[in-house]
This record gives sequence, C-alpha cells and structure tokens, in this order.
Amino acid sequence: MKKILVIQPIHEAGIELIKNNPDYEFEVIENTDNEFLKTKIKDCDGVSIRTAKLAGEVIDSANKLKIISRHGVGYDNIDLKSTKKNDITLAITATANAVAVAEHVMFMLLNISKKGNMYDETVKSGKFNDRNKLPKTVELWNKNILIAGFGRIGQALIKRCQGFEMKVFVYDPFVSKEIIEKHGGTKVDSLEEASKNMDAISLHVPLNEKTKNIINYNLLKNMKKNCIIINAARGGVINEIDLNKALNENLILGAGLDVFEIEPPDPNNPLLKNNKVFLSPHTAAFTEECMTRMGKETIQNIIDFFDKKLEKSKTVKL
Repeated sequence: MKKILVIQPIHEAGIELIKNNPDYEFEVIENTDNEFLKTKIKDCDGVSIRTAKLAGEVIDSANKLKIISRHGVGYDNIDLKSTKKNDITLAITATANAVAVAEHVMFMLLNISKKGNMYDETVKSGKFNDRNKLPKTVELWNKNILIAGFGRIGQALIKRCQGFEMKVFVYDPFVSKEIIEKHGGTKVDSLEEASKNMDAISLHVPLNEKTKNIINYNLLKNMKKNCIIINAARGGVINEIDLNKALNENLILGAGLDVFEIEPPDPNNPLLKNNKVFLSPHTAAFTEECMTRMGKETIQNIIDFFDKKLEKSKTVKL
C-alpha cells in the first residue's frame, strides 16, 4: 500500500480518487513547519503540495518518496536540487488552470482599461451626474498585446484576446514561429524591442534566474504611456520598486498583479496603495471548476506515476 501525504487541503474531488482506493492510504495536513513535515514525510511514497515551501532538508528526510505532485504549474516553492538528487519525479497540473488564469487576465485587463472600480464607486456614492467629468476609458479593439510565455495559459489567452480583435504578439524563445502563427499570433524575438510598441503585456513565464526582474525600469521607461501590464505568473518577474516608480512617473497606464515577490505582500509595499494598480491575492486559478480540476489532476498524477501511466508533458525536467 502506498502512503500519500497531502500537504495543504485540496478539493474533495481529488481526495475521492484515493479515498476508496485499496492501493493507497493518505493523510491531509495543514501544518507546513519544516520540522513537522520531516516527521510526516519520512515514510511517504508520494506527496501533493500547493503553495507551501518544500525545503531540501524536508525532501532529504523522506526515505521512500518517489513523486511530488504540485497543485498548480509553478514549482519555485520546491527545492529542485534535492528533488533531482533523490531521483524524485516532479509533476504539475499542466492541463487544469489555463482557462481560469486566461479569464483572470482578461478580467484584470478590462477592469483597468474600463476603470471598473472608479465607475462602480461613482454610481454607488451618488455621483452619477459626474460621469462627464470622469477620465475616459480605452478600448481593447485593435490594440497590441504581448503574451510573454506561450504554454497552455498563453495559448488559452490568445483566443480570448482574438475575441476582442486585438493584435497578438508572442515572446517565447522555446516556441517556434510556426506554432505561434498557427494560433494566430506573431512571434517576436526581443522582449525589449517588442515591449516598446505594446498597449498591453501579459506575463506567463516561470520564475528563474533568467526571468527574475525581467520587467524593470529600463524596460518600463521605453513603453507606451497607455501600456497595461498584467502579471498572473510569478512574483519576482516584475521588479516591484521599478513598477511603482514607472506608474508614479506616468510611464505606463496601469498594472494588474495577482502575484507578488513576497506573499503575502508587505503592508508597506507601495503598490498596495497605488491607485493605478489592480490587485488580487494569487487567486487567478481559484474558480470552482479549476479547483476541482486541479485537485483531481494533482492526485491522478500520483496514481498515474505508480501505474507507470504519467504523461511526460505533466512532469518537470530537472
């Protein structure tokens, strides 16, 4: 019998997959303290984890661990060196969250471009007759948007941008021109050059040494003043100090952030008080439908691994 440790609760639909399976026993825990995790993980065959840190010392203490199944697509919360050293497979829910995140990006983009919060507050505060005094909104029609990162989320997003008749450009060194054009986009080779001509930029890249602070002041100062930046990928991809500076200097129109370099963000982070920023608490994938899919896929990846059926596309190359 395989023992599975579910670190942080997941949707019941996922739990149901192993609940009545005679080949597995499981335990769901919420305490993510390293010392506690060491006591729980030492004799487990598989682990599922959401956003908590899975440190190298915890992974190294696991005697039988063969697979870590990440509830999501990012994996910067997992120590990859220890995972590789211990010959552990790392799986992600590669197919579960694309639609939810793509919709969230459009939600943010529309809220900023249409000044949703301001218009809503105007009516609710009894200032309906001030409508002619309010700043005008902008249309998405015929605007240039750059999608940085063209995995499943980027490919889901391009369809929604095309629905608004936007001109879509894609920056992804790992995806061919042919694939991008097949989806209706135009491939660009330089993020720096392409960003100069964009009305919107949506980030969908992992956080690593190459992408950290990929959006910085040098890039921001050369963007169009009406540009909107959306980050529903990983905090740290945008330099938050530089972004706040650029917004205050009116170098770009606005930003939508679902993720932050430090989560939860420091209460003194100036972006929290900047009225040109629209924020959400790392919840782009938090639809009922997506959480169901992610819970099921997280556990199914573990089952498929032990059944030798796990698709390569759902594993991370370490």
